[in-house]
Amino acid sequence: MQRIRYIIYALLITVLLYAYGSSSSEIENKEFSEKVKIALRAAGNEVLLANKDSTSLIQPVVELEPQKYRMSFEKDLSFEPSELVSAVSRSFQIANLPDTYRVEVIQCNDGEVAYSYQMDFLEERTIVACGGRNVPKGCYTIDVRFLLAKTPFLGKQTLAYFLLLVVLGIFFIELYLRKKAQGASQLHDANYAAVGKFHFYPEQNKLVKEAVEIPLSKKECELLAIFASNPNQVVRREELTKKVWEDNGVVVGRSLDTYISKLRKKLQEDDSIKLTNVHGVGYKLEVD
Repeated sequence: MQRIRYIIYALLITVLLYAYGSSSSEIENKEFSEKVKIALRAAGNEVLLANKDSTSLIQPVVELEPQKYRMSFEKDLSFEPSELVSAVSRSFQIANLPDTYRVEVIQCNDGEVAYSYQMDFLEERTIVACGGRNVPKGCYTIDVRFLLAKTPFLGKQTLAYFLLLVVLGIFFIELYLRKKAQGASQLHDANYAAVGKFHFYPEQNKLVKEAVEIPLSKKECELLAIFASNPNQVVRREELTKKVWEDNGVVVGRSLDTYISKLRKKLQEDDSIKLTNVHGVGYKLEVD
């Protein structure tokens, strides 16, 4: 059930981020297009004024396709290329537009390129033909294409997708860690023996009671394993010494009594069990 809830949350966040990114893209793309059109009209006005033309109109700037715009004029004109380069550059800088773009002056009658240049934020990739030679008077349109998609709207859209990836990444990482923890927990729980109120983990040499871990030595662990397998039964001293010491090639004297005493202290936190001495015979783990 909890897993389903996480999936629903992730899907909801995904939808919200996608909607946010899409709506922001549309709004910011519209704003970017409007800024380009204003900047181009300002540049076109400078070109006309340089031609001592303060009366003819600049036709509406058209967005031909994403990142490409066209400006046309009411009357024929002639201009010196450097005037166009400077006018466009100034207008774009004021409007804070991308500084990597290509400009083409297109002849109306045949669609041929009468003049073109390319600007780049890297100076070595900027290509501007020599100025000083006027473009003959005629009908022209000016096309501008932005070469890098570094428009403002991409900032928010990229952020939205980045957040989406982060959310999905956190979700799957948490899901993986939960499954791993559950698997470890199941393995952990499957390998303990109940000794009164204790959980006895022989493979890990420890007792656990209410989340408190009590470490056991190897000998304590081996002794407790024998008692846990024989609750409320007397285990003879000979059996204990044989299994814990003599089978391992070790001869024991009073070591058994010492380890029993240590083990008894560690079990005293649970009054439902008692490790008692059966005089002359052995020991017994009494469990209520």
